[in-house]
Amino acid sequence: MSKSLIPNGGSTEYLGATITEEGVNFAVYSESASALWVSIYDEQDKETERVAFDVHQDNIHAVHLAGLGAGTRYGLRADGPYDPGQGYFFDPAKLLVDPYAKRLDRVFVRSPRLRLPREEALDTSPLIPKAIVQEGGYKPIMPRTKAPSLMYEMNVRGFTMRHPSVQGPLRGTVAALTTQRVIDHFHYLGVDTVELMPVAAWIDDGHLPSLGLTNAWGYNPVSYFAPDPRLLPRGPQELRHMTDLYRKNGISVILDVVYNHTGEGDANGPVLSMMGLDAKTYYRFVEADGKQHLVNDTGTGNTLRCDHPATQRLVIESLKYWVEEMGVSGFRFDLAPVLGREPAFNSNAELLQKIKADPVLSKSLLVAEPWDPGPGGYQLGQFGKEFREWNDTYRDEVRSFWKGEPGKIGALAGKVAGSADVFNHAGRKPSHGVNMLAVHDGFTLRDLVSYNDKHNEANGEGNRDGHSHNSSWNGGVEGESDDEGINANRKRDVRALLATLFMSRGVPLIQQGDEMYRTQGGNNNAYAQDNEITWVDWENSDGELVDFVAALNRFRKEHKALVHDHFLTGKSRAGTRDVVWLHPDGREMSEQDWGDAHASTLGMQLSTKDDVVLVWFNRRADDVAAQLPDGNWQVGLQSTGGDAVGIADGRVNLPARSVLALVRGTDSSD
Repeated sequence: MSKSLIPNGGSTEYLGATITEEGVNFAVYSESASALWVSIYDEQDKETERVAFDVHQDNIHAVHLAGLGAGTRYGLRADGPYDPGQGYFFDPAKLLVDPYAKRLDRVFVRSPRLRLPREEALDTSPLIPKAIVQEGGYKPIMPRTKAPSLMYEMNVRGFTMRHPSVQGPLRGTVAALTTQRVIDHFHYLGVDTVELMPVAAWIDDGHLPSLGLTNAWGYNPVSYFAPDPRLLPRGPQELRHMTDLYRKNGISVILDVVYNHTGEGDANGPVLSMMGLDAKTYYRFVEADGKQHLVNDTGTGNTLRCDHPATQRLVIESLKYWVEEMGVSGFRFDLAPVLGREPAFNSNAELLQKIKADPVLSKSLLVAEPWDPGPGGYQLGQFGKEFREWNDTYRDEVRSFWKGEPGKIGALAGKVAGSADVFNHAGRKPSHGVNMLAVHDGFTLRDLVSYNDKHNEANGEGNRDGHSHNSSWNGGVEGESDDEGINANRKRDVRALLATLFMSRGVPLIQQGDEMYRTQGGNNNAYAQDNEITWVDWENSDGELVDFVAALNRFRKEHKALVHDHFLTGKSRAGTRDVVWLHPDGREMSEQDWGDAHASTLGMQLSTKDDVVLVWFNRRADDVAAQLPDGNWQVGLQSTGGDAVGIADGRVNLPARSVLALVRGTDSSD
């Protein structure tokens, strides 16, 4: 190995690899390492230099190497105590990925060599991606602050692998999303915010290779800056090109980010990056029986230590990198309570406050998944007015209503009215809730109405994984059916569910392919299915359903009464009541009506100064005649296909299993 690179001091100001006029400065945080090296590699993956860090200040180790520049491939090595029982995993034979690396030359792979104890260890550099020094120079972007009106969750690979207009080599990549017909699809639906499931470099879960499976979702990151080469094979500039293009088309791009654990797993997992640099800084431990044990509040083997200053810096600086240099408009935080664990969740935790106060991040769209598997991990409604939150109570109550569970009429009203029980405090509004019917971890909408039970056999875990309580129904036959009547009823139910979503206060979110009637064959935990199970089948999409979703969104946007961002009270203001809840007999709902466990039909009359919309929800299996309030009512939207709904003698016939929206015009009696 050459010895031509001579350290000449280093700066601790910026972490990671920073290009200078003379070369490259490397800096890394570690409280416990006794020695650190940077290993330089050529394009044949041969280590050509190994240079010790020669500056150590405030736990930051640094070295400056003249003569290097953009494109340099490198990794880190660290020495120090090796005692996994006390949280120390130092081993110079294990090459480590810089936590601040912005590009990697290959994907992560699993191997027993990555977790061998130090006394048995072999050099792991052939197995480890090399970081590539990046030039930077992107024009900084300030995030778009416009509130979303329709969000669309997608998996980059699953969304594009079978798209007929995407050329073969681009399929499965972020570049595929720049295809005009893909953008046209979002325009047609009226989507203004797309949420990309994780794009940061990840590693497969430990049990998957032996099953012949791979992680398809990306919720097992190793890096927080570097994108996964499977999604961005030509480097991070592909994401910046995509976000610039979408911004020009009026669409914000947000990233699903996983600041709660990494793919290094538990104490027996692979040592890839932070575990080998300073595990006790980056991960949370608890002492028991004289030993240090990794906390597992995430169900994945480790939990990020988000109350440590160095970890907080990593989170903040990586978030700002994605915004300023990659052009994203915000983030959806997976298992967000981990951000506020100290170790119990604190809604005013330091990291959450730093995110909210940052001049860049505070202007970004921030969305919390407000639960994690740890103790006290369910924190819906507790993230403050700076955050929007995924609202699982909306999903559960709306599903339960349409399934036919008794006593759900009041719960339906509360959810379509904006979930005031969750969000009406601390200056929050209905738009702080993100309403969804189905997302990546669960059934698709089609499967929701086609399966009573999950069918995850393809995951190789004996169908034990995934949620067992889905509030789903199959319409008479489990799974796919040749019965035209069953299939028609299932599509009718999906349309009713979607209409409910768009008639509700809050931000609607749909997952990829639900507008096309996509199935996963009953798999409600398809994280390991990078195949036809999760790939959107564009060729066989239901075009009529796509048209219906687009029409729903147009109708929603045309009526202020549906989207006015305040919680409904039913009280009169200037002679107008914002909501009146109606019984199909025409009377206003009484306390007795709300308590009727068998109530299955509800009217919601929404009013603003210049707009009135009456929405009827009928989950009965037969038609219901509903008495209308006085006025000139016209059908604005109906979830069922077929003949138009008739209105006569002040009554309307509500089709079975339907949502009907009526608009009031003006006549001489008004």
